[in-house]
Amino acid sequence: MKKVIVNGTFDILHPGHIKLLNHAKSIGDFLLVAIDADERVRDLKGNKRPINNQSIRKFMLENLKSVDKVVIFNSDEELLNCIKQCSIMIKGSDYKGKSVIGENLIDILFYERTEHSTTNTIQDIINRR
Repeated sequence: MKKVIVNGTFDILHPGHIKLLNHAKSIGDFLLVAIDADERVRDLKGNKRPINNQSIRKFMLENLKSVDKVVIFNSDEELLNCIKQCSIMIKGSDYKGKSVIGENLIDILFYERTEHSTTNTIQDIINRR
């Protein structure tokens, strides 16, 4: 069985996320999505994030037909343990040429990002107020 992993925050689901997850699922038999714990998101993106807590984000992802399993991680070591269970990792094209956790353990395929982003979605909501 070919297991694929995608990791990230997945704070506010948007079409770019759905396209990425559908693409990742099309490459393998099983799709594992590893999401950053709330504490880790705050460390990476600031105190106003995440918008949706880890339980909500996990629930939303678990209910997508492309996703087989969702796990929450709070450290690089926990993410590495997830990566070791898989054979392929899908990363957004913005990671090309950058260091990727677990890059020496797994084949990495890059997915061309769309114009959608959580940051842009949040800014659009703020601009409408």
